[in-house]
Amino acid sequence: MFETLALMDGGVVAGFMIMAVALYFTPGADMMFTLASGISGGPRAGAAAAAGISLGVLCHVVFAAAGLAVLLQSYPAAFDLIRYLGVAYLVYLAVQSWRAGSEFGDVRGRAGLFAAFRRGLLTNLLNPKVALFVLAFLPQFTDPAIGPVWHQILWLGLFLALGGMITDGAFGVFAGLMAARMRRFGGVMNKVASFVFGGIAAKLILD
Repeated sequence: MFETLALMDGGVVAGFMIMAVALYFTPGADMMFTLASGISGGPRAGAAAAAGISLGVLCHVVFAAAGLAVLLQSYPAAFDLIRYLGVAYLVYLAVQSWRAGSEFGDVRGRAGLFAAFRRGLLTNLLNPKVALFVLAFLPQFTDPAIGPVWHQILWLGLFLALGGMITDGAFGVFAGLMAARMRRFGGVMNKVASFVFGGIAAKLILD
């Protein structure tokens, strides 16, 4: 595992995190749940919700890495197919974000710390879109030539979850202020999300 990390291209990992940061600030169920938890239960509840969501992301990453490892062992050529399916899904997300309008949707938080953590975890685990996104996004930044793809996915997933914990935690802590701003600029942020998803897809096609 650590040997694979040492061989991973620093520029690719940096590019991955730059795109991840852009994604952290796009509206979605996780963001809204964290904001709602912070509003209803205060900063600690918001942070607890973010921790639950991040653990859910890690679970999706582990499942994706394990499944992809088995698939590539049986069908090595499937890697390119997965990449192109990922591009198609990112284009779909871009279109959906563009059409989303100015609303985030109604997502309720939980006031208690454990309740917020548990609900954040379950909300993320039971969201099939997260699993699809992990399968679409993470493999694009891997290189079979430097080591097992599933090793790289686990490392990238860990970075993604840690960054999400920091970002969503900040949203939860500053929920009162942030929620008002998110609702006010919801339409703009959905358009930004569309360009982010579309830009990632375009880059992957050109590469």
